[in-house]
Amino acid sequence: MNTLVDVSWLKERMTSGDPLVLLDVRWALGDPHGHEHYLKEHIPGALYVDLPTELAAPADPKRGRHPLPALTRLQESARNWGIRNNDVVVAYDDSGNMAAARLWWLLRYAGFPNVFLLDGGLAAWKGAGFPLEGGDKQSLPGDVTLADGALPVIDAAEASRWHQSGVLLDARAGERYRGEIEPVDPRAGHIPGAVSAPAMGNLDGDGRFLSAARLKDRFAGLGVGPGSPVAVYCGSGVTAAHEVAALEIAGITAALFPGSFSEWSNNPDNKVATGPEPGETDESPAV
Repeated sequence: MNTLVDVSWLKERMTSGDPLVLLDVRWALGDPHGHEHYLKEHIPGALYVDLPTELAAPADPKRGRHPLPALTRLQESARNWGIRNNDVVVAYDDSGNMAAARLWWLLRYAGFPNVFLLDGGLAAWKGAGFPLEGGDKQSLPGDVTLADGALPVIDAAEASRWHQSGVLLDARAGERYRGEIEPVDPRAGHIPGAVSAPAMGNLDGDGRFLSAARLKDRFAGLGVGPGSPVAVYCGSGVTAAHEVAALEIAGITAALFPGSFSEWSNNPDNKVATGPEPGETDESPAV
């Protein structure tokens, strides 16, 4: 199944009259102004999606900073975005699809197959010289029907032992994996047994995904071989979705740990590892 479309494909689709729902998912940790950025400029016809309120349930220490939204809530949001069952949906952002991948993953998890990421996002659209517009946009309500469970997920108990028979990838920046810094969660470090695989390593210098062959080589270097069970986490389950997308491009199916390190580190019974290796463990309690 294709994961990406490019800006030329999108431009042609926008003028073809074929069904298209275009969604702008600008969000980044530490930047709460995504809607303001959207109002200033976006790809014509795109609707804004607010990640914290539409692509997540309220934060809960037992479920993480961005728990998965209830299916009924996600379906309501998707219908508000104008999605119908046979539509094609394209999501983008201005951060290498680090946020847009959350929407891609959620719709795929909910059984909606025709959702794609715009490779290179807003920067690629601008770089091609295509037009932008400002202001807000509304859509006629859709009637899409969603269901749970079309993509694999794991819980904390499974994450704790995943490395025993497979590969658990940590999609956060290396300094957070090593425990050198931790800007938002109660403890610094990583889940014991996890391998550092920063999601930014999935992209080239222009913010586009690496080719399937290069991604396959990247993950092979991290221990992901043919038939390896693979699972991914990050801080709160957002950039982990980007890693799942990159793995899919490489031809590898991966499970996602939705609660990720924000859930893990809030449980004082969970051990936390520090340092560059998967198993260096610091058993300090949660604070």
